[in-house]
Amino acid sequence: MARSWPFLPWRPESPPTPAELGRHAERAAARYLQRRGLHLIARNYRTRVGEIDLVMADGTELVFIEVRFRSRADFGDGAATVDQKKQQRLARAARHYLLHRSSDETPCRFDVVSVSRTNYLLQFEWIQDAFTP
Repeated sequence: MARSWPFLPWRPESPPTPAELGRHAERAAARYLQRRGLHLIARNYRTRVGEIDLVMADGTELVFIEVRFRSRADFGDGAATVDQKKQQRLARAARHYLLHRSSDETPCRFDVVSVSRTNYLLQFEWIQDAFTP
């Protein structure tokens, strides 16, 4: 379900870079999910095989979250850009995380949060259990 959230206008002299917008969207998505009961464990978990934007706990379940930001809707929503290749990279990074940071018995899932901007509002679409590796 899509929700709106205030998007604070940028105040710097120059417009934000795509990387700055992406970091802002990730922080906003983390706050959005925390308000829905998830607990943040890690942000931008990087390995040489891939990166996981957010690692959160939903009760006893470990959730690996890909955040996708789109400033324009004419290219489709962010969730549509999580293709098979991206899913495989996320799964490899998650295996690395589980091997080094968690037990093998931990139930886990992969979610996608699509963040879009309309004027000064952020819209969130949270897709739980978005794919199975």
